[in-house]
Amino acid sequence: MFWKVFAVNALVLIAAGLILMLTPATVSSPITLREAAALVAGLCAVLVLNLALMRRAFAPLSRLMSGMASVDPLQPGLRVEEGGAPELGALAVSFNAMADRLESERRVSTARLLAAQEQERGRIAAELHDEVGQHLTVLLLTLDRFAAATDDRIRRDAEVARELARGSLEQLRDLVRGLRPPGLDELGLTAALTALTRQASERGGLTVSRQMDRVPLDTDPATALVVYRVAQECLTNAARHAPGARVTLTLTATGDQLVLRVRDDGPGISATVVDGNGIRFMRERALTLGASLQIESGPQSGTEVTLIAPTAPDRVPTP
Repeated sequence: MFWKVFAVNALVLIAAGLILMLTPATVSSPITLREAAALVAGLCAVLVLNLALMRRAFAPLSRLMSGMASVDPLQPGLRVEEGGAPELGALAVSFNAMADRLESERRVSTARLLAAQEQERGRIAAELHDEVGQHLTVLLLTLDRFAAATDDRIRRDAEVARELARGSLEQLRDLVRGLRPPGLDELGLTAALTALTRQASERGGLTVSRQMDRVPLDTDPATALVVYRVAQECLTNAARHAPGARVTLTLTATGDQLVLRVRDDGPGISATVVDGNGIRFMRERALTLGASLQIESGPQSGTEVTLIAPTAPDRVPTP
């Protein structure tokens, strides 16, 4: 790069010197108007030539900088083009190697964080189910006895309290289901997604249709969990941003891959939602598997999320 810049400027200066030596152009004292105009024109020509040559010399560097700026840690695999001048080629190779290391370290750290998070969610779900859920059940049974009392006032108060307790128990069960997918480990991914879409239709205000292949029970638990969480986030986003929308969920098992597609006919994703926590959450989940996540959306054209996940991803150490 140094020698390119030097060569460009040397070429311009040599050209200017040759013009002065090989042409009859002279400068008198005091300088005349014609001579001044000729000098200004010559200076402008030299500057324009220098600008054109310098821009051409630095064009590969500009392309390299643009490629570096386009690399997104949540979209793995994007790399800058290698080649060109030796210095720029070496810089591109070093940058790509650094991006590889950062992606690998981010994948491992994210997988460990999400695994620890899932363990904690499972522990909390179990405690809520075993402790709080049991207490609410006992409370309901007690209120049932009070509701059978002969005193009208006691019976009315007991019925009101019983409905409140029943509603709290239902909310608790929904919370437990959200913390840890029911039946995912025992019944498999297909059954868990069936229950999830049913719940979204009954309580999320959505019209959900599904078409799913039978996924083997021995599918890698990490893959099954990521697919479930991405589907859950898609349905949650649809219920929040497109209430009443029609949603289609398809799950296809093709060889060593699972392909999940969730499409809704809502208003599409706005710029604020694109950078939101929900989409970032899905990208981070996909990153732990080395999976591909694509989001297509447009104004009033709905949203489609496609996840392509390996059924047997490279194992990442968990805590």
